Amino acid sequence: MNTRQDQSPSFGAFITGQYLPNVKCFKRSWRTDESLLRIHVFPLLATRLIGQIDLTGIISVVCRMQEAGYSSGSINRVLAVLRRAFNLALKWRVCGVSGNPVSGLSVGPDILRSRFLSLEEAHRLIAALQADENRIAANAILLLLLTGARRNEITHAKWDYVNWGSKTLFVPVSKTGRPRMIALSRSAISLLQALQRSPGNAYIFPSPITGRPSPSLHFPWRRIKRRAGLPGLRLHDLRHSFASFLVNGEVSLYVVQQLLGHVNFRTTQRYSHLMPEALAKAVASLDAHLLGAGRARGRERPAECPLPPRLQPQVEPAFAPA
Repeated sequence: MNTRQDQSPSFGAFITGQYLPNVKCFKRSWRTDESLLRIHVFPLLATRLIGQIDLTGIISVVCRMQEAGYSSGSINRVLAVLRRAFNLALKWRVCGVSGNPVSGLSVGPDILRSRFLSLEEAHRLIAALQADENRIAANAILLLLLTGARRNEITHAKWDYVNWGSKTLFVPVSKTGRPRMIALSRSAISLLQALQRSPGNAYIFPSPITGRPSPSLHFPWRRIKRRAGLPGLRLHDLRHSFASFLVNGEVSLYVVQQLLGHVNFRTTQRYSHLMPEALAKAVASLDAHLLGAGRARGRERPAECPLPPRLQPQVEPAFAPA
């Protein structure tokens, strides 16, 4: 006797036939969902009937990721996609689905990690990037380091978005949902000018196979960071490192906020611990301004307000590709 669970579609068929076509309509990051499911879930659950997947099946996915060394944050992101998929299956009354096996399941808090490259590590990474055989991926990663941009802002960049006059790269829709401009240093401009354009292709870093932006730089990045002797470095750490080089160069947190495209200043404040020397120099300059000049003249004078800094200075990185 067949049960409703026996008549339910496979998990893989539900994802490709119903879930992904739906989220494509309203979720800009639907490709991330597809990638997470394909890499981490499909190997274990793609052929299972969706109505027969229970907590044991979900835990098998978690264990597989933990054994592979993935962080709690990465595992929780996969669980979030699974939770959303099963919620939609319940809403659509998919045959055999009577509950959500992912409901309430997590593997602990997502620990905020900020890894900053030293100048010596950055030079090692640049050397590995310049020697790598995948020139498209290597140049895209180098531009990430030189701009502090998010991965998709670079991999989906088009030549039409580059303004050579203002030295900026336009991002039509950033992570915040708003357009933004990425400031391009002299090194970044030189990198872009040296690239060969693919005839008839609008993208700056198209895949040589599909002509489309690469959905992930995972495999070339894994090879490059291993060669550089930086096995634990994440691609997003290049963004943190860009910010740390600026802060250590005494660039204000306000300017760093603009360069990174942070809407909330609290997000930028994570880098405040990097600038004790800059703060000390600022206090010392104020001390000299208030008291040093007045004492030298034998009398006190009211402090003159310094001119405000330019909102968009030409910030050059502390290093440049050879």
